[in-house]
Amino acid sequence: MSKGLVSVVVPVYNAGKWIEDTILSVKSQTYREWELILVDDGSTDYSVDIMKGYLSDNIRLLYNKKSGESPEAETQIHYETTEWDDIGDEGRSSVNMGAAFTRNVGIKAAGGRYICFLDADDLWSPDKLEKQLAFMEENDAAFSFTGYEFADASGTGVQKIVRVPKTITYKQALKNTTIFTSTVMFDMEKLTKYDIMMPDVPSEDTATWWKVLKKVGKAYGLDEQLTYYRRGTGTLSSNKMTMVQRIWNLYRNVEGLNVFYSAYCFVFWAFRAVARRL
Repeated sequence: MSKGLVSVVVPVYNAGKWIEDTILSVKSQTYREWELILVDDGSTDYSVDIMKGYLSDNIRLLYNKKSGESPEAETQIHYETTEWDDIGDEGRSSVNMGAAFTRNVGIKAAGGRYICFLDADDLWSPDKLEKQLAFMEENDAAFSFTGYEFADASGTGVQKIVRVPKTITYKQALKNTTIFTSTVMFDMEKLTKYDIMMPDVPSEDTATWWKVLKKVGKAYGLDEQLTYYRRGTGTLSSNKMTMVQRIWNLYRNVEGLNVFYSAYCFVFWAFRAVARRL
């Protein structure tokens, strides 16, 4: 029985090496009622060429085009935004706006009851959507996440699996950023798109989880490895010092925590972040 349409939002920036595998991991889902929204963020490699080869009724490619041009196919959306006014020679925006802006474009375009995020270099197990939807229904959850496994650059799991708690609250999440973006699912009958829009701050995904947790009380963790998280791909998340600076900024400047409570939360965060990667 159908549980409803799932919108999968994938921000893409120069992901030509990986985006085909990522698309295929969505196409191979055992749960079939999904739409894939690929949002290109000014890629200068061959990502767009690959994505165009997969356009269909339920796979769309979003990027800004020159004013007055019509989309090349019905499955492409002409996105007019003042933020993307700098247009490159190929008719697409040459401006890289970042993951928060790009995901928000995808959220606005999403038509599903459920919204998921999947990074352009990550992969899902074939039963990810089926199992997570059943889990959401069982727990009457507005917000859920799953376990995941680290993978090498080829997408092969390296037997380092991250376990997740059954539930997590806002205060617990401040000390444990175990929620990984490519595992998240939201029920949009219980939330609004405004609730899950990502702020324009470093580590925008973590800031979003905290924002939603303050509204819904807790998120539910499905402790099964259903996602492969590539590392060593040159992404920002692989820069440890950057992550330290970002989490501290979230504590102090986004959440407004005092320095002592920020330091307290940071110690727990650092310990768990290191443990996940050993």
